[in-house]
Amino acid sequence: GQHNALAPFIARLSDAGVRVSLFISADPQQIEMAARLRAPVIEIHTGGWCDAVVDGHTAKAEAEWQRIVAGAALARSAGLEVHAGHGLDYQTAETISALPEIAELNIGYFMMGEALFIGLGETVRQMRAAMDRGRRKIAGRR
Repeated sequence: GQHNALAPFIARLSDAGVRVSLFISADPQQIEMAARLRAPVIEIHTGGWCDAVVDGHTAKAEAEWQRIVAGAALARSAGLEVHAGHGLDYQTAETISALPEIAELNIGYFMMGEALFIGLGETVRQMRAAMDRGRRKIAGRR
């Protein structure tokens, strides 16, 4: 697979002090490969889950969510820093922020689109509030 092609690039970038992040599915094989490649960070692709949520496909959304939950846990247990992104909005950002394994979210397109309607400052405030609500759910579990 592509891992043989990626290995020298990841090593070279890491040796140069560049923090490498791989954008992957919440698939156990991909996560385990990222760990073997010694990529310090992965970003889990959340697009399938977000699309299912928006489209109201409850069963598909739940299945995708369970893959993300399991993938994030596997990645953290393998020593990877876990980020997530693609298709996130206020609702899905709040939900995924409640996963303690997630260190960072990448939410560019939604925020820029939303900013056209309510302004960038208000968009950032509302997104931060959604993420904070999610993080408080973690604290409530402890």
